[in-house]
Amino acid sequence: MGTGHPAPETLLPLQPAAFHILLALADADRHGYAIIQEVAARTGGGVRLSAGTLYRSIQRMLEQGLIDEVRQRHAPELDDERRRYYRLTAFGRSVACAETERLSRLVRLARGSGFAPRRA
Repeated sequence: MGTGHPAPETLLPLQPAAFHILLALADADRHGYAIIQEVAARTGGGVRLSAGTLYRSIQRMLEQGLIDEVRQRHAPELDDERRRYYRLTAFGRSVACAETERLSRLVRLARGSGFAPRRA
């Protein structure tokens, strides 16, 4: 690929927590607690990440190049300096897109087998 990253498909399937973290970072940089809150809000409380799951996932995702730690704060005077913020990388976005396509194919297969309702 030339980017130093493997093909996005080699990281699939993503762990559900990792996919939810990528979705939470899709539109904004967030610190850990804000990621937990965003995941809960996006899922209507259906998914609640524990701090342990979150930070284990973040560590793995940093190593894989899916996310980066943000060094520069937007408004450091308004924030706790101990907070670490995370940002989705271009590679992380491509992996999230590949996972979305994988899940979409699974849903199409399930619909074709009668396991999921067909769209109206």
